[in-house]
Amino acid sequence: MAVNVLNPGLATSVQDLGRPGYFHLGIPVSGAMDHLSLRCANLLVGNPEDAACLEAVFVGPTLQFEKNCIVAVTGGDMTPLVDGVEQETWAGFDVLAGQTLSFSHLKSGARIYIAISGGIDVPVVLGSRSTYTLGALGGFQGRLLAKDDCLPVGDSASFSQTAGAQLPENLRRQFPKEQTLRVLPGLYWHRITEASGEQFFKESWTVAPEADRIGYRFKGGTALEFVEREQPFGAGSDPSNIVDGCYPYGSIQVPGGTEPIILHRDAVSGGGYFMVGTVISSDLDLIGQMQPNTKARFESVTMEQALSARRDYQLNLQKIREILI
Repeated sequence: MAVNVLNPGLATSVQDLGRPGYFHLGIPVSGAMDHLSLRCANLLVGNPEDAACLEAVFVGPTLQFEKNCIVAVTGGDMTPLVDGVEQETWAGFDVLAGQTLSFSHLKSGARIYIAISGGIDVPVVLGSRSTYTLGALGGFQGRLLAKDDCLPVGDSASFSQTAGAQLPENLRRQFPKEQTLRVLPGLYWHRITEASGEQFFKESWTVAPEADRIGYRFKGGTALEFVEREQPFGAGSDPSNIVDGCYPYGSIQVPGGTEPIILHRDAVSGGGYFMVGTVISSDLDLIGQMQPNTKARFESVTMEQALSARRDYQLNLQKIREILI
């Protein structure tokens, strides 16, 4: 049995928690931009946390169901409708065979996660069902969803969850007017002046229109000042160039020293731009929910603070599991 795509929305893809282990071969992890929201959506319908869901950006899809399912919608604030009747977000609700799921306009955030009991049953590629569109890998035929696609849905008979499960308000994704992203200064921090580094963390930045699964560009801040040096052979003439380097997820490039770019789930694994630092893992989810023109500040943290934030993230996730499982 399947779910039929009547309207794919703007950019809807199949995603799970990604395919780690192949970055050294140039294959990114992909997966949900907002891991916490995907995990919560799955738990609300009785799926394993890493089951494949739909990730929809800015505009939701219209889906017609061929069998009875439990559905949950998390992430950005976009009201789901079953045959035109509004449903709660961050809660499981029934969609019966023959009914249609659609969505209102986006009120806040950038991405929603649509979990269906049984999960989206597309083939597993390199250990994941996630879509990597640049490589035409995984997901539904390696691409975004299109009108008239038929999504296979797994058997949910073994799952005990029933419609009506809800996540308390205080554990749901929040959308402040200005987001704070914690950053661990990187190996190339010495390439900019001390005054320039201080200014980078003082200023408010704005998400540019160039913001997608590969990376988020930020504008509106002061250009970085580089420490003068003779560029090494092979690095290029721009002071932001290096000979080559590996890019961790969340790393912040600043080409030409002007507009920072945070690399995300579908980013390349290396290249020739220096990195001013890396957004810590527990804040990566926040980036995926930022719309263009959203304000952000970068906050410098130590390794100890980054590890503490990761522990807090895991404790929060465990609290959610205890409520929903």
